[in-house]
Amino acid sequence: MTWRERIPGWLWLLAAILLARLLLMAMLPLADTSEPRYAEIARLMAETGDWITPWFEPGVPFWGKPPFAFWISALSFRLLGYSDFAARLPAWLATLATLWLLYRLALGWFGARAARLAVLIHASSLLPFLAAGAVLTDAYLTLAVTLSLVAFAKLPDDPHPLWKFGFFGGLALGLLAKGPLAPVLVLAVSIPWTLWHRLASGYARRLPWCGGILFLFTLTLPWYALAEWKTPGFLDYFLVGEHFHRFIDAGWQGDRYGSAHQRIYGGIWLDWLLASFPWGLVALWQLLRWKVAGGRVRTSWRRSADPRTTFLILWAVVTPLFFTLSGNILWTYVQPSLPALAILLAARLAARTDLPANKRHWSALVALVPVIGLMLGGAVAADPGLVKTEKALIEYYAAHAQSGQPLYYLGSRPFSARYYSHGQAGLQSAGTLSELLDQYPAGAYLAVEHAQLQSLDGLTRSPVLFKSRRYSLVFGKGPRHGQWSSTRLDAQP
Repeated sequence: MTWRERIPGWLWLLAAILLARLLLMAMLPLADTSEPRYAEIARLMAETGDWITPWFEPGVPFWGKPPFAFWISALSFRLLGYSDFAARLPAWLATLATLWLLYRLALGWFGARAARLAVLIHASSLLPFLAAGAVLTDAYLTLAVTLSLVAFAKLPDDPHPLWKFGFFGGLALGLLAKGPLAPVLVLAVSIPWTLWHRLASGYARRLPWCGGILFLFTLTLPWYALAEWKTPGFLDYFLVGEHFHRFIDAGWQGDRYGSAHQRIYGGIWLDWLLASFPWGLVALWQLLRWKVAGGRVRTSWRRSADPRTTFLILWAVVTPLFFTLSGNILWTYVQPSLPALAILLAARLAARTDLPANKRHWSALVALVPVIGLMLGGAVAADPGLVKTEKALIEYYAAHAQSGQPLYYLGSRPFSARYYSHGQAGLQSAGTLSELLDQYPAGAYLAVEHAQLQSLDGLTRSPVLFKSRRYSLVFGKGPRHGQWSSTRLDAQP
């Protein structure tokens, strides 16, 4: 038997999924707005060495998120250099850790077959697959919630220090990655579950409360205190604004760094269906097949009342239930609930006797999202103009600009322009354009939104050198240096 034959098929599938995501991480540019915004904050952190305050831009602190995602991406920049892959790699590693945790829980509760299926289901679901290679906070929040809840669930059978302190370690990671939302989601599962099954006293004795709380505070309080000391007003904005006003006010106008994400109440359940694709649809189909009529009523009730099942059901529904009450949401908010869905569905499928006969069908479902991702990734790699990114425009400018020829964006400057130019792309209003150009005898490059190109005096006489999805790149000189230049530098449509 060769080494390839010794590796089981499910591991080959998992490796293919993870490698597909690694490939896409290297292929795809950072597209506006969230990914390049967070990557730029991490780049500034790595460049300045300021590990306390994330900076939205020089002089403007970013109070919207705690620093863990920026810490880990900045560290990756320091170790691997500045690249899209380095910015995204930590989220991939966090997803890998989440997969290991849900495998351990599913293995202990439902056996090896269910554990393997759970890992494949979660890794190939739409949102976990995307978040595994994205410069966002969701992969870290999911890891934090999963660590706390898996540790909580495994503690009665395995008093290993990893599980004893993992509960508090997950809370600490959540507080540093997302904020108070993490403890809310964890406690909203663990407390009702222990009360429902009358297990509160047992867990109260097993958890190392004094050492665990000290561990939690030691990891989190110093940064929160230093952040408020260094930039006063952080705690009020972050705790009150981001976690109270944003939740209750769908049209909250206090966002310093963007705008509210106003949605209909209850829209999070549609997000859950999209985020879990294709497995959410499979779960709904299995639910319809779970007949409870006649003599199966008692059996079905006993299954649903099993502590393992109720724990996973609570875990799967608490997050969407929580955000049902908010109209200011993003579809990524459902991700912490998806590991529980993967285990529930895997346990159901593993109990089916006809699963081996349909192996090809299930393998096709596992491969669906990664294959679609690779196809779309190939299309974007061939034509970056399909997504909102300034990477190609910045690269064109860097390849053609001479000394003393800066780049300015007129009116607005995307985050991807800031990130890919390492903060060198400037921002200028159209009204003072002539004065700006007079400062540069060698001329300057200007990125102008396509719709505004014809409305700017004199700019129509400057050839378009490069086009991104939103911006046209032109080159010009001020009135004192020969008006607009008509020189075309290797023009590209």
